[in-house]
Amino acid sequence: RVVAYLRTSGVKTLDITGGAPELNPHFRYLVTEARCLGLRVMDRSNLTILEEPGFEDLAGFLAAHGVEIAASLPCYLQENVDRQRGAGVYEKSIRALQRLNALGYGNSGSGHPGTGLVLNLVYNPGGPFLPPAQDALERDYRRELSDRFGIVFNKLLTLSNMPIERFGSTLISKGQFHDYMQLLKQSHCEQNLSSVMCRSMISVDWQGYVYDCDFNQILGLPIALRGRNKIHIGELAGQDIANNPIAIADHCYGCTAGQGSSCGGALN
Repeated sequence: RVVAYLRTSGVKTLDITGGAPELNPHFRYLVTEARCLGLRVMDRSNLTILEEPGFEDLAGFLAAHGVEIAASLPCYLQENVDRQRGAGVYEKSIRALQRLNALGYGNSGSGHPGTGLVLNLVYNPGGPFLPPAQDALERDYRRELSDRFGIVFNKLLTLSNMPIERFGSTLISKGQFHDYMQLLKQSHCEQNLSSVMCRSMISVDWQGYVYDCDFNQILGLPIALRGRNKIHIGELAGQDIANNPIAIADHCYGCTAGQGSSCGGALN
């Protein structure tokens, strides 16, 4: 149904995400079909999947199909990454990035200048605070990763932590939930409202149901269409949802606080 929607909707970008979207048995079919339609395809990877048994050819598949990679690397320091994501994750991530560079990802300095294979890194804070300025942090990432490992990349994307799911539970268990919500609300920036991701994208879950964004999907807040919710992607063919109301709640402050946060990084 997703491929059928892509063929008729005029969508230009397919952004595939999840814990490790590459584990889905239909991942390669979806990528191949979307690329055949001329779509820009993005894979949000945790990097460590590239070293899992049975996925030895994954990096080559992504490169061969010109898939953009948004790779999670919450810090350029090993201690911080392993504390946030588990022991050994940093070393695996570094090896994966070096392998992607060797395939031409990251452009200049990778040995394959001009390949057009985009490799972006994704940062999110390790605690209840907002990300630092994206441009300044990107310079730090470039310096540290290049000097220590010879790694290059195209852009750093900074994302705010949303007060939901595991992070929200951690805040509650530490008695920090109220303070973090106050930080998000006090840091709300009105100008970010014009470019939050829910205004230009839809999120589709593994069953094909549609939401205004990934976070609403996690929270079970479906898109509403003419008084109906729980809309399936197969029902959207020929539907104009440009001015459809967007479901919102307090977690939305995570996208509007400070420099803003979206699937494409900072908003301003």
